[in-house]
Amino acid sequence: MTPREALVVLILLEGIGPIRTRQLLEFFGVATKVLEAPLAALRRVKGIGDDLASTIRQWETTTDLAGELKRVEEFGARLIFQEDDEYPELLREIYDPPIVLYVKGRLLPEDRNSISMVGARRTTHYGQDTARKLAYQLAGAGITVVSGGARGIDSASHQGALSAKGRTLAVLGTGINIVYPAENAELYERISENGAVLTQFPFNRKGDKQSFPIRNRIVAGMTLGTVVVEADLKSGSLITANMAADNNRQVFAVPGRVDSPQSRGCHNLIREGAVLCENADDILAEFENLALGQADDPPNLPLANLTETEQKILDVLDATEQPIDTLIDRTGLPVSSVSVALLGLEMKRLAKQLPGKLFARR
Repeated sequence: MTPREALVVLILLEGIGPIRTRQLLEFFGVATKVLEAPLAALRRVKGIGDDLASTIRQWETTTDLAGELKRVEEFGARLIFQEDDEYPELLREIYDPPIVLYVKGRLLPEDRNSISMVGARRTTHYGQDTARKLAYQLAGAGITVVSGGARGIDSASHQGALSAKGRTLAVLGTGINIVYPAENAELYERISENGAVLTQFPFNRKGDKQSFPIRNRIVAGMTLGTVVVEADLKSGSLITANMAADNNRQVFAVPGRVDSPQSRGCHNLIREGAVLCENADDILAEFENLALGQADDPPNLPLANLTETEQKILDVLDATEQPIDTLIDRTGLPVSSVSVALLGLEMKRLAKQLPGKLFARR
């Protein structure tokens, strides 16, 4: 058995978890020695009592390592360990980073420039529309959008990023083979093709009151900041926001209607010091040192994602303020096409509208 396989055994064991696994590794050096250790030695490890020591000693009768590895392969997923280059750099910095990640899709170095978006499952039309718009703008600017794959704000955030042909990551509170909610099966596939679906939980692990807060720490921990779009005072997304703050990550909150219960959590976050967020500029302004570019190094935006009409308009846009009539004359395009394309360029943060219906390139 290799040390990596031994680590998989440890995450399959009930009651161990990443913190105790690290304590075991600090004591024994490598995971294979943990599984070979006698009961007396296991009991000397901090946090490992008689019951957990017995659980570890009996691992061969309680775990199916070969079956788990086969399930990973057949599902088209991979296991990523902390020492692997693909493991999210920011996630390594939190107090209890996952020992192993199950990943379907790809994690890329540019995912370091990521923002998590969270909020209520039972949301309003305003909340979903705002989440899609923000995610679209962020993804269009080259930011990876991270969320939890759940119903409501999570789903809207993933959808917005996908609409911009950007990257998005879904962190699950279940095993990677479980789609929750069931109606998100197609969405999960699209996410894995344009980013990744990931989890720290083994196959067939169902979600519960413990697994989702555990998931939330990954969402907050692997990103530069967390945006709460819509949440009541008891929303689990506030847990994610608190975890982000605990890890010295920026917290943003989108204001809502003053008479809506779904806005109270966000308004409370703003009172406590969260950055008020109305659009992607409010988020990007907080991260001037992003690898997307510095003041003298223009951001490398995904121009390949432009429509043909958007590209034609972008070609004639510059820093000079131009009325829409001038753009119509210069491109030869109909009014309706130019209007739609300008909106798309604004959403992708490539153009800006100025007072007097004037437009300029960003």
